Amino acid sequence: MQPISIALLAGGLAALASPAKPLLDQAAAQRLVLQRAERLADDFLKSAAEGGGDECAFTAGLAQIAEVHGLQADLSLALASCVNEESGSFDKFQECLQEAFAEFAEGLEELGEIQEGRLELCALTGGGIYDPDLDEDEFVEGVDHTFLPYKPGAEWIYHANTDEGLEVITVTVTGETREVDDIECIVVRDVVTLNGEFVEDTDDWYAQHEDGAVWYMGEIAKNYEDGELVDLEGSWEAGEDGALPGIVMMSTPVIGTTYRQELLYTEAEDAGTVLALDARVDVPYGQFLGCLKTADFTPLEPDTLEHKYYAKGVGLVLEVNPKTGERVELVSFTPGS
Repeated sequence: MQPISIALLAGGLAALASPAKPLLDQAAAQRLVLQRAERLADDFLKSAAEGGGDECAFTAGLAQIAEVHGLQADLSLALASCVNEESGSFDKFQECLQEAFAEFAEGLEELGEIQEGRLELCALTGGGIYDPDLDEDEFVEGVDHTFLPYKPGAEWIYHANTDEGLEVITVTVTGETREVDDIECIVVRDVVTLNGEFVEDTDDWYAQHEDGAVWYMGEIAKNYEDGELVDLEGSWEAGEDGALPGIVMMSTPVIGTTYRQELLYTEAEDAGTVLALDARVDVPYGQFLGCLKTADFTPLEPDTLEHKYYAKGVGLVLEVNPKTGERVELVSFTPGS
């Protein structure tokens, strides 16, 4: 997508300014914004509807259609606020409309980047319909993958030095279970603090197939600000509202393989690619050879990429942001039993 300019809109609004008929001018200005927003949206909707690929590309297009309609709804509400809050001054009213349209245009640009990522992921995974057919009788009790030894009582503590301070991540296998989409899953708690203050408290649900693959079945993510629970954004559960499970660890990782880790369009679209099986890692907890290295990413955040390293018998030992160099390092590990 080419960058969307609001210069034409600004010129059109300026031409409408006429103190003689302010109410008419406001109505005309609103119509101008909505008309030009609709033209931009139509380009996206046409592209999404055409698809240009298989079932994977088609469903990605449907997701984009829903997102564009969401932006249009947000724009309509923003215009209503302009009327209520700025109608006493046409200059302020005009500025309010321009800001609302600019936000809409920026949103469309972001959606274009997200859609490119979705289509790229379709290509990497081979496209087609994604609808894993899981049989609860084919899952084993617990999770004991060599790269994810999630035995009850196991605990990992990670440190990350960020611009905002020290982030501490504590991952614990609780020993609890939860049935998700008829499959019994273990519960792994992930608690994040920043400078000693709660940021996130998440319960993740995992189950291991008899072939050895570990499936990610959902999560409840409790997000905090200033010590107060603010939302459950990022939460999803396989089998609910169209959410589908994904593989968090292949039974036998193969270099170059890309796999979905979850799928709930617009909410949970993480994926991973196996990069290496012989990586070397040095973290405060120790040095490790023969590590599995993956690239984790999501179309929902096109600029986000994480390299993760897993050591046999230990699990995740290091996360690296290849763009910033920021590291999340294992500082303590207590095996479970």
